[in-house]
Amino acid sequence: MKTISIINLKGGVAKTISSANMAHILAVIHNKRVLLVDNDKQGNSSKMFGVHSYNEPSVAEIMTIRGINVEEVIAPTQYKNLDLIPANMTLLKANLEVMLDTTRPQQTRFRTALRSIAGEYDYCIIDNAPDINISTINALVASDDVLIPIKIDKFAFDGLAELKEQIDNTREDLNPELCLKGCFITSYQNNEVNKQGKEWLINQNEYPVFDTHIRRTEKVDESTFATTPIIEYSKRCGAAKDYLKFVEEYLNK
Repeated sequence: MKTISIINLKGGVAKTISSANMAHILAVIHNKRVLLVDNDKQGNSSKMFGVHSYNEPSVAEIMTIRGINVEEVIAPTQYKNLDLIPANMTLLKANLEVMLDTTRPQQTRFRTALRSIAGEYDYCIIDNAPDINISTINALVASDDVLIPIKIDKFAFDGLAELKEQIDNTREDLNPELCLKGCFITSYQNNEVNKQGKEWLINQNEYPVFDTHIRRTEKVDESTFATTPIIEYSKRCGAAKDYLKFVEEYLNK
């Protein structure tokens, strides 16, 4: 099972939209068995696929319960090959609980849990919160690849160096196989600001950049209200074509 963390310390860059659509495309278009892990207390990936709940176990239990049966936390979605580990606001308390628990390792709980079901899936996509907390560190420790969505604006690159440092530290201390696969630009508009931002990013040798960028379109926002992946909601729109192309580029990278 290839595990991919989608993360940026800045909010509003389409982390959840990218995670949900990448997972859906891998499952539906590429016929891969995919597990999407919602690792954000806001639970937006869970809401996107209609499995947000406080009555069922969630990622918080994976963080806090020793020896948990992960299969009991996994929720099926309405799409073939696509399952989800949901999240809700209990993750906030779970993160605090983990930090106070010194009886067992704090940073490897995701890795241990995911290894138990690795044979069931081809890909695991982790949708991370815009933060470095113990659950996002767990995600990096459990991951093979990291993808960083970036929306070009005045604050686009804030926190990028800090995130890169965390990735490097995780690779050095806990996960030597962790690879920063690259940044990809979301909400792209064909204007001078976006062109200059992309050029700046490409010129920074520390950050690999995908050729594919995701065009800005109202259809993406509409799809979130419809709680429907973009290729189901509007397959002909620019963003749908871009996400299809982006997943293809990732698979070939």
